[in-house]
Amino acid sequence: MEDIPRIALGVTAVFVLMSIPMAIAVGVKRARTGILLLHGDNADLLRLMRAHGNFVEYVPLALLALAGAEIAGAAPWLVALCGAALLLARLIHYFGLRAAADSKGRAIGAGLTTATMLVLSITILWQLGLSF
Repeated sequence: MEDIPRIALGVTAVFVLMSIPMAIAVGVKRARTGILLLHGDNADLLRLMRAHGNFVEYVPLALLALAGAEIAGAAPWLVALCGAALLLARLIHYFGLRAAADSKGRAIGAGLTTATMLVLSITILWQLGLSF
């Protein structure tokens, strides 16, 4: 049972729970506007769709890297720190994008997501003995 990446699995569960209200928000907006496909030039619906879509585009790969780092033997504190950074990054990004397409929160969240993924990738390579 010790081989299970417990930190990554816990973080994954939190992200799955985060994705549910995002999907529901898009569905509710569609029901209220009657826009069943695409965004119908509704800026709020488009931002909701993109916030959820961006989450779905980046989070799975980041979680795979988080689990990979943990499985490869990275220090638990580093895995937990990266998981927390990713969570913070995605929250900042989501609320930033919901506020405005060009918000600072969106840029900060995207940057922190990318930085976390970079750290995790380097960590995996380092743990595998493929350091630069």
